[in-house]
Amino acid sequence: MARNLLAALLLFVALVVQVTVLNRLPVKVVPDLVLLVVIVLAAMRGPLDGAVIGFCAGLAADILPPAGELLGQYALVMCLTGFVAGRLAAHAPLFATLVCAVLAPALTVGVRALVADDGVGWTYLRTVWPWVALCNLIAAPVVLWAVRRLLRERRRQTVLVPSWRRI
Repeated sequence: MARNLLAALLLFVALVVQVTVLNRLPVKVVPDLVLLVVIVLAAMRGPLDGAVIGFCAGLAADILPPAGELLGQYALVMCLTGFVAGRLAAHAPLFATLVCAVLAPALTVGVRALVADDGVGWTYLRTVWPWVALCNLIAAPVVLWAVRRLLRERRRQTVLVPSWRRI
Protein backbone atom coordinates (compact mmCIF):
# COMPACT_ATOMS: atom_id res chain seq x y z
CA MET A 1 0.00 0.00 0.00
CA ALA A 2 2.74 2.45 0.91
CA ARG A 3 4.60 1.48 -2.25
CA ASN A 4 1.58 2.38 -4.40
CA LEU A 5 1.04 5.67 -2.59
CA LEU A 6 4.68 6.61 -3.04
CA ALA A 7 4.47 5.80 -6.76
CA ALA A 8 1.27 7.87 -7.08
CA LEU A 9 2.92 10.77 -5.27
CA LEU A 10 5.96 10.49 -7.53
CA LEU A 11 3.74 10.60 -10.63
CA PHE A 12 1.83 13.58 -9.23
CA VAL A 13 5.07 15.47 -8.60
CA ALA A 14 6.30 14.59 -12.10
CA LEU A 15 3.04 15.87 -13.62
CA VAL A 16 3.20 19.12 -11.67
CA VAL A 17 6.88 19.70 -12.53
CA GLN A 18 6.20 18.92 -16.19
CA VAL A 19 3.29 21.33 -16.47
CA THR A 20 4.57 24.17 -14.29
CA VAL A 21 8.32 24.13 -14.87
CA LEU A 22 9.45 22.15 -17.91
CA ASN A 23 6.69 23.18 -20.32
CA ARG A 24 7.29 26.84 -19.51
CA LEU A 25 11.02 26.83 -20.24
CA PRO A 26 12.01 29.14 -23.10
CA VAL A 27 13.25 26.23 -25.24
CA LYS A 28 11.32 24.42 -27.94
CA VAL A 29 11.90 20.85 -26.80
CA VAL A 30 11.97 19.50 -23.23
CA PRO A 31 12.11 15.93 -21.91
CA ASP A 32 8.87 14.24 -20.98
CA LEU A 33 9.33 13.70 -17.26
CA VAL A 34 6.01 11.90 -16.76
CA LEU A 35 6.84 9.43 -19.51
CA LEU A 36 10.25 8.73 -18.02
CA VAL A 37 8.81 8.16 -14.54
CA VAL A 38 6.22 5.76 -16.00
CA ILE A 39 8.95 3.87 -17.84
CA VAL A 40 11.09 3.52 -14.72
CA LEU A 41 8.15 2.46 -12.55
CA ALA A 42 7.12 -0.08 -15.18
CA ALA A 43 10.68 -1.39 -15.38
CA MET A 44 10.69 -1.88 -11.62
CA ARG A 45 7.25 -3.49 -11.33
CA GLY A 46 6.57 -5.46 -14.49
CA PRO A 47 4.31 -5.27 -17.56
CA LEU A 48 0.86 -5.41 -15.95
CA ASP A 49 1.63 -2.84 -13.28
CA GLY A 50 3.43 -0.76 -15.90
CA ALA A 51 0.36 -0.71 -18.12
CA VAL A 52 -1.90 0.35 -15.24
CA ILE A 53 0.56 3.00 -14.07
CA GLY A 54 0.94 4.26 -17.62
CA PHE A 55 -2.80 4.44 -18.18
CA CYS A 56 -3.41 6.37 -14.96
CA ALA A 57 -0.53 8.77 -15.59
CA GLY A 58 -1.57 9.27 -19.20
CA LEU A 59 -5.16 9.97 -18.25
CA ALA A 60 -4.00 12.48 -15.65
CA ALA A 61 -1.75 14.12 -18.25
CA ASP A 62 -4.66 14.27 -20.70
CA ILE A 63 -6.85 16.01 -18.12
CA LEU A 64 -4.27 18.56 -16.96
CA PRO A 65 -4.17 21.85 -18.82
CA PRO A 66 -3.35 22.56 -21.58
CA ALA A 67 -5.69 19.73 -22.56
CA GLY A 68 -6.30 20.47 -26.22
CA GLU A 69 -6.26 16.92 -27.55
CA LEU A 70 -8.85 14.22 -27.35
CA LEU A 71 -9.11 12.56 -23.99
CA GLY A 72 -7.23 9.27 -23.90
CA GLN A 73 -4.54 9.72 -26.53
CA TYR A 74 -1.73 10.08 -24.05
CA ALA A 75 -3.29 7.40 -21.84
CA LEU A 76 -3.07 4.92 -24.71
CA VAL A 77 0.55 5.81 -25.44
CA MET A 78 1.58 5.62 -21.79
CA CYS A 79 -0.28 2.34 -21.27
CA LEU A 80 1.50 0.70 -24.21
CA THR A 81 4.83 2.20 -23.19
CA GLY A 82 4.44 1.01 -19.61
CA PHE A 83 3.64 -2.51 -20.79
CA VAL A 84 6.60 -2.65 -23.18
CA ALA A 85 8.98 -1.18 -20.60
CA GLY A 86 7.85 -3.70 -18.01
CA ARG A 87 8.24 -6.55 -20.48
CA LEU A 88 11.72 -5.52 -21.67
CA ALA A 89 13.02 -4.63 -18.22
CA ALA A 90 13.16 -8.24 -17.09
CA HIS A 91 16.22 -8.66 -19.29
CA ALA A 92 17.84 -5.21 -19.37
CA PRO A 93 16.29 -2.33 -17.39
CA LEU A 94 18.50 0.46 -18.73
CA PHE A 95 18.03 -0.73 -22.32
CA ALA A 96 14.25 -0.88 -21.81
CA THR A 97 14.26 2.64 -20.41
CA LEU A 98 16.26 4.03 -23.30
CA VAL A 99 14.28 2.22 -26.01
CA CYS A 100 10.94 3.31 -24.59
CA ALA A 101 12.18 6.87 -24.06
CA VAL A 102 13.05 7.06 -27.76
CA LEU A 103 10.06 5.24 -29.25
CA ALA A 104 7.24 6.64 -27.08
CA PRO A 105 7.34 10.16 -28.63
CA ALA A 106 7.09 8.57 -32.09
CA LEU A 107 4.12 6.54 -30.89
CA THR A 108 2.55 9.74 -29.55
CA VAL A 109 2.91 11.39 -32.95
CA GLY A 110 1.50 8.31 -34.67
CA VAL A 111 -1.57 8.12 -32.45
CA ARG A 112 -2.17 11.84 -32.81
CA ALA A 113 -1.86 11.63 -36.60
CA LEU A 114 -4.41 8.80 -36.67
CA VAL A 115 -6.95 10.34 -34.32
CA ALA A 116 -6.69 14.10 -34.78
CA ASP A 117 -6.57 16.05 -38.01
CA ASP A 118 -4.30 18.90 -37.01
CA GLY A 119 -1.43 18.48 -39.46
CA VAL A 120 0.78 16.32 -37.26
CA GLY A 121 2.45 13.82 -39.54
CA TRP A 122 5.70 12.88 -41.22
CA THR A 123 7.07 16.42 -41.25
CA TYR A 124 6.57 16.76 -37.52
CA LEU A 125 8.01 13.30 -36.98
CA ARG A 126 11.13 14.12 -39.00
CA THR A 127 11.76 17.52 -37.47
CA VAL A 128 10.69 17.34 -33.83
CA TRP A 129 10.89 13.66 -32.84
CA PRO A 130 14.72 13.36 -32.97
CA TRP A 131 15.09 16.30 -30.59
CA VAL A 132 12.46 15.01 -28.18
CA ALA A 133 14.07 11.58 -28.28
CA LEU A 134 17.47 13.13 -27.59
CA CYS A 135 16.12 15.11 -24.62
CA ASN A 136 14.52 11.95 -23.25
CA LEU A 137 17.75 10.01 -23.76
CA ILE A 138 19.72 12.60 -21.83
CA ALA A 139 17.21 12.74 -18.98
CA ALA A 140 16.44 9.00 -18.79
CA PRO A 141 19.49 7.83 -16.79
CA VAL A 142 19.02 10.65 -14.28
CA VAL A 143 15.33 9.86 -13.79
CA LEU A 144 16.10 6.13 -13.61
CA TRP A 145 18.66 6.74 -10.88
CA ALA A 146 16.43 9.13 -8.93
CA VAL A 147 13.30 6.98 -8.99
CA ARG A 148 15.18 3.82 -8.11
CA ARG A 149 16.87 5.62 -5.26
CA LEU A 150 13.56 6.94 -3.94
CA LEU A 151 11.68 3.67 -4.30
CA ARG A 152 14.31 1.14 -3.42
CA GLU A 153 13.02 -1.44 -1.06
CA ARG A 154 14.82 -1.59 2.18
CA ARG A 155 16.45 -4.92 2.67
CA ARG A 156 16.15 -6.34 6.08
CA GLN A 157 19.53 -6.86 7.53
CA THR A 158 19.94 -10.06 9.36
CA VAL A 159 20.83 -9.40 12.91
CA LEU A 160 23.33 -11.74 14.35
CA VAL A 161 22.10 -12.73 17.74
CA PRO A 162 24.80 -14.20 19.84
CA SER A 163 23.86 -17.67 20.84
CA TRP A 164 23.80 -18.48 24.46
CA ARG A 165 24.80 -21.78 25.82
CA ARG A 166 23.02 -23.83 28.33
CA ILE A 167 25.00 -24.39 31.40
